[in-house]
Amino acid sequence: MTETKAFILANRELLPVIEQITDDQWSLPVPAQMTWQPNQTLRDIVNYHTYDDAWVPDTLAGKTAAEVGSQYDFLRTTTDTVAEYKKYNARATDAVKNFHDLDRTTHLSYGDFPARDYLQHITLFRGLRTYDIAQVIGHPVTLSDDLVQALWDIIKPHEQALRDMHVIGERLEVADDAPLHDQLLAMTGRQPS
Repeated sequence: MTETKAFILANRELLPVIEQITDDQWSLPVPAQMTWQPNQTLRDIVNYHTYDDAWVPDTLAGKTAAEVGSQYDFLRTTTDTVAEYKKYNARATDAVKNFHDLDRTTHLSYGDFPARDYLQHITLFRGLRTYDIAQVIGHPVTLSDDLVQALWDIIKPHEQALRDMHVIGERLEVADDAPLHDQLLAMTGRQPS
């Protein structure tokens, strides 16, 4: 699967999970594996995804953080979380649908990378968060076979490097004949439900 299709799929699967968050769940604390900042709530996490999606068109266009400025900062604290997420999810998806230059340099907060790598990074972020958020709200979800395969293909070749960077957790034990979905979760430190 191409990087663009994998991103679109991950963004598509995250959306219905976010739409299922109820009013009384926005202030729920999230597990440490979901954030690098202490005391984050579900609203903080989803607002960050909105903020991250807002950057996708500009990042793919090769813009730097200085060029984009602070225009999306308000998304980190919005209380209109679902509406803003839907808006920027659609905007990011449309930008990726029309993007073809996977070798273009993108300027990220942690360095410059080809767009191909950038799309893999944000696909991984969204794909795993789909499962994580569903767990927090008590609505277990099974990732689609296509998304599982795409995430596996991104993670497996770089498993230890991703673990060393704290992108994924320590591998958990799972049966050798477990479905790929469960093997993926265990590889990333998540307990299959």
